[in-house]
Amino acid sequence: MKTSFKKSDIANKFEAYNDILEQILGFRFVFEILQLNPKVASVLDYGCGPGKVSYRLAEKMGVNVYAVDESKEMMNIASEKRNHPNIKYHLINNDHLSFLQDNSVDAAMACYVFINTEKKEQILTIMKEVYRVLTPQAPFVILDTNPDSTGVEFSTFQNGRKGKTYRSGEARQEWLHLEQQDDLVLHDFHWPKSVYEELLTEAGFQEIEVIEPTLKDIPEAELKMIQEKHPFYHFKQEWEYPPFVIYKSMKPAK
Repeated sequence: MKTSFKKSDIANKFEAYNDILEQILGFRFVFEILQLNPKVASVLDYGCGPGKVSYRLAEKMGVNVYAVDESKEMMNIASEKRNHPNIKYHLINNDHLSFLQDNSVDAAMACYVFINTEKKEQILTIMKEVYRVLTPQAPFVILDTNPDSTGVEFSTFQNGRKGKTYRSGEARQEWLHLEQQDDLVLHDFHWPKSVYEELLTEAGFQEIEVIEPTLKDIPEAELKMIQEKHPFYHFKQEWEYPPFVIYKSMKPAK
């Protein structure tokens, strides 16, 4: 069973989730990759959800963001709470970016999209569509939960049951811990890292690099600031296990 982010109750609970861990060990690395190319003026955020990442990116880099999602409920939250002059929100259907021309966007990211995609064929379709709209030598960055950390209890979530070995594409539960609420239980899919690399290659991307940060990769001063800002927040196994995995790739030159 796939999670339907088109249901308003799920969209609202997802909006309430504190994504501090994703910020520390996910988005900051995605943004750093995008900032490596000074020519990036426009970024596609595929599967933008409630717009949190698009908004942070627009604020941090000052780029134009095409934020797309298939959930009208998510789009409503994003448009209402994260309106920004540099962001254009688009509701899409059937994975198609029909409003974007070939070779028209300088970079793209997809954060926690493919773990919610049931079939390899659909993942490949999305990757090919992203490839189509990117300019030559444009980066495409994917951020997802780390399949090698399935079952590990992190401070804000747990993806999969401890001790269970999941097959490629197998359905898997994820528990997002909400403040003063019951966990939001999502239903996603287990995709090994080799599947991402295989499909990125098939879609045409090159220079694929895998990044798996832990808290050991974060400067001590920055962690201290985070803990001062969130005094009741306690890290767990993210010191030893990477909660997320980042795939850096590039559309080749013509």
